[in-house]
Amino acid sequence: MRTLQTTTHPDVLPLEDKSVFHRLASRAIVVRGDNILLLFTERYHDYSLPGGGVDPDENDVDGLIRELKEETGAQNIRNIRAFGAYEEFRPWHKGDYDVVHMVSKCFWCDIDEELGEVSLEDYEVKNGMRPVWVNIREAIAHNKETMAKSDKQGLSVVRETFLLELIANAIE
Repeated sequence: MRTLQTTTHPDVLPLEDKSVFHRLASRAIVVRGDNILLLFTERYHDYSLPGGGVDPDENDVDGLIRELKEETGAQNIRNIRAFGAYEEFRPWHKGDYDVVHMVSKCFWCDIDEELGEVSLEDYEVKNGMRPVWVNIREAIAHNKETMAKSDKQGLSVVRETFLLELIANAIE
């Protein structure tokens, strides 16, 4: 899969003397016209692609399907095809490592029109995460405003906005 972007958070430089945790994630791109299925998170006031960490016993696609079902209630996930990967080095929030090296593999896919029940993790519920269909350009503008004005933004909003802009350009 082609790498779309590699970023390094300034707080982790230099990387040479840091302990690094490696994490693989799969993220779903589901579009209908100009609308895209995203997760809105109240805590960070941003939109993100559905997806998350791939478990050790899963491959990229199995992780994608599990995460998309859990977070959005998507049903009959099909026509899965590679879009690209976003690689990042950023601070790790636990004491056992200094840095997380995360590779987010993004895949186009189709789903049935009706969404089923979600199965969010406790922290996702506490953060106010919910699936929404939204115009992709509105989601990009919203995330850019959050980056410019909000002090509660998460580290992922830069990644998500970059990916949404690439996706928007690909569907136009």
